[in-house]
Amino acid sequence: MTTLVTGASGFLGSHVARQLVARGEEVRVLMRASSTNRAIGDLSLEYVTGDLRDPASLERALAGVKCVFHVAADYRLWAKKSRDIYDSNVGGTKNLLDAAKRAGVEKFIYTSTVATVAVDRPELPSEATDARLEEMVGHYKRSKWMAEREALNAAKDGLPVVIAMPTTPVGPGDWKPTPTGKIILDFLNGKMPGYVETGLNFVGAEECAAGHLLVREKGQVGERYLLGAENLTLKQVLDALAKITGLSAPRLKIPHALALGVAYMDTAFSWLVGREPQIPVEGVRIARHMMFVDSTRAQRELGFKPGSVAAALERATHWYQSNGYLKPGRAKKMLRAAA
Repeated sequence: MTTLVTGASGFLGSHVARQLVARGEEVRVLMRASSTNRAIGDLSLEYVTGDLRDPASLERALAGVKCVFHVAADYRLWAKKSRDIYDSNVGGTKNLLDAAKRAGVEKFIYTSTVATVAVDRPELPSEATDARLEEMVGHYKRSKWMAEREALNAAKDGLPVVIAMPTTPVGPGDWKPTPTGKIILDFLNGKMPGYVETGLNFVGAEECAAGHLLVREKGQVGERYLLGAENLTLKQVLDALAKITGLSAPRLKIPHALALGVAYMDTAFSWLVGREPQIPVEGVRIARHMMFVDSTRAQRELGFKPGSVAAALERATHWYQSNGYLKPGRAKKMLRAAA
C-alpha cells in the first residue's frame, strides 16, 4: 500500500514520513519544485513534484494511493500577500480532498491545529469546542478553521477523513524554523530581553507524529483528536530552557500593549525594507490569549502517549546546537555551563 504525505519537507511532516518509513511502508511525498528535502533526504521515498494549488499534479500524486497524510500548511504569522495563505491552506486542502475522493482513497488524515478550538471559554477547550470563524485571530488561524470545515464536510460526503490536531510541536528537525522554533532560537541566541504573559499546550514532535499514525489506526471518521501533552506558560518554557542550557531566562515581563506597539512599528519598517517582520503583529495578538486545552481524549481513545515537554525542548536545543543555529558565543557559554 502506498501512502502519500504532503508537507514531508516541513517540521512535523518530516517526522510523520520518517515514522511511516520506519514501519516499512511505501511512502510517496508531494513536494514543490522550490522545496528542499534536507529534512528527509536520508529516507527511501518516492517523490512527486507538484503543488496543492495544481489539481493535475494531485491526480499524479494520488495514483495508486490508499492513504493520505495531509500535513502541509502555510504556517506563517505574516505574509506580504495574505491571499497566498488561503490559497494553500483552504484551496489546496479542498483540491486534495476532491482528488482523493476521485482516486478512491481509503483513509485521509488531515492535520489541522489546536488553534481552531483554543478560544476563550469558561472551561478548557477540547475537540468538542465549537469555535467560530470570528474568534480566529489572523489569517493563519482563519485559513486553518476554514480548511478544517472542508475536511469535515468531505467526511460527511463519504470520504473517510479523520482529523489530527497537533498542539505546539517542539523537538529536533525544525529546519526553517517554525514560529515556535524561532522563540526557542531567540532564547538560545540571547535575543529575548523579555516575555509576554501567554501560554500554549506543547508536545514533542516525534510523539505528535506517532499520534498521527494512531489517528489513522484507531480514529473515527469525521472526528477530531488533539495531540498535545502539557499546558505551559511562556515563562515556564523559558525557565525550562534555562535549566537545560545553563543560560539565564529573561525576567522582564512585557505588557501586551507595549509588545503590540513594537510589533506594529517593526511591521511598518519591514514593509519599507522588504523583509519579514521579526515581531509579527499576528503573533502578539494571538499571545493575548492562553491557548490551554484539554488534550486527554486521544490518550483515552487512541492510546496516545505524549512524552515530557522538557525532554522535547532538550532534544530541540541539542539539535539546534549541533546544526549550527547558535551564535558561537552562546554555544560556548552553554558548553561552559554544562561543564
